[in-house]
Amino acid sequence: MLFLRDFWRRHRRKIFVTSGVLGGGYLLYKLYDAQRQAADLESQQREHDELIKAQMQAHFENVQRIADATTLPHAINYINSRIAEELDLSQLTEKLMRGKEHPNSLSASKKLELWDRLKILSFTRMVVSLWAVTMLSLYIRVQVNILGRHLYIDTARGLGSSHLVEDDDPIDSDDEQKFLASVDFLPNYGMQTLVSNILVAATEVLKGKQLRDIFNAAVLQETVTQILEMFMSTGSPHQWVDFLMPGDARLYQLATVSSNENILSDVSKFDQLIMETRAVLSSAEYRSVVEISFKAAVDALVDEMGVQSGGSIVSGIPLAKLVPRIAQIVPCLLDEPSKNRFIQTIRSIPEVELFFTLLYANMSTS
Repeated sequence: MLFLRDFWRRHRRKIFVTSGVLGGGYLLYKLYDAQRQAADLESQQREHDELIKAQMQAHFENVQRIADATTLPHAINYINSRIAEELDLSQLTEKLMRGKEHPNSLSASKKLELWDRLKILSFTRMVVSLWAVTMLSLYIRVQVNILGRHLYIDTARGLGSSHLVEDDDPIDSDDEQKFLASVDFLPNYGMQTLVSNILVAATEVLKGKQLRDIFNAAVLQETVTQILEMFMSTGSPHQWVDFLMPGDARLYQLATVSSNENILSDVSKFDQLIMETRAVLSSAEYRSVVEISFKAAVDALVDEMGVQSGGSIVSGIPLAKLVPRIAQIVPCLLDEPSKNRFIQTIRSIPEVELFFTLLYANMSTS
């Protein structure tokens, strides 16, 4: 006992120091081990997130390819046929041709009336085509971005991501196809009202322009822009959205499926996709994208008109000679996407690309 007391007295400081070193070493080891485990978990989470992004990107690109290769070409082709039905100029041109061959068959006033009608309908057809191809190309890109968000959520859920904050039903292939097919709403349900509204705008803008008036590139650009702006400002600020998509997805679903199909289980998801799309289209940011796209499309239209006229539009030509050229440019506006100068022009606008990049990024992380 005395030996232990003596040993403790003589070596107490060393024991304290040794204990402190051992204890500190143990704590440092535990701290290091905790940090190592945290780093391993963080590394695993990063790898997991990268896997989610890779799988989601692959599916997203597949949807984009489907939209570019199938949805947009189909939509443009369908719009082309519907515009031809709603704005058939053949009867007017035939009457004017007969009047040219048989001068006495038409009075001067009747001939002037026919020319005035052809002038207004030609501009209407051109602006409807320009509006439709611009809006459809943008609308389908919005659809793809919204699908991308849902695909991100579904992929993350399937891989057990811990970052999900939403309790949402997964989107299946039927939902996806029905949503992309909603692009047919414009030709099926919105076309007649679209044509009638643009016709009113064209009539108002052109009422003071005579067939003998000289139209150069600047006048043509101003005229088309005025028609577009007057149409877009008609009614409520977002009235034009109703031409592109259904206001009530449930009614649209009931109108586009056969009566014996059971759609009740799918309506909720489709309705959600449509509401998300409408929210994007109704935003101030999207309106800016639309205005920028229209300006670029009108510039491309005037350039194309200059090419087709051999440059005569630059110095100016009488409106009477411009009207037939307007009819000739419509097929270029509604050409297939891979050859369509106007669609390519819209896609190359930096502000448009930035909008969709930010939209996709925000949707993927929301």
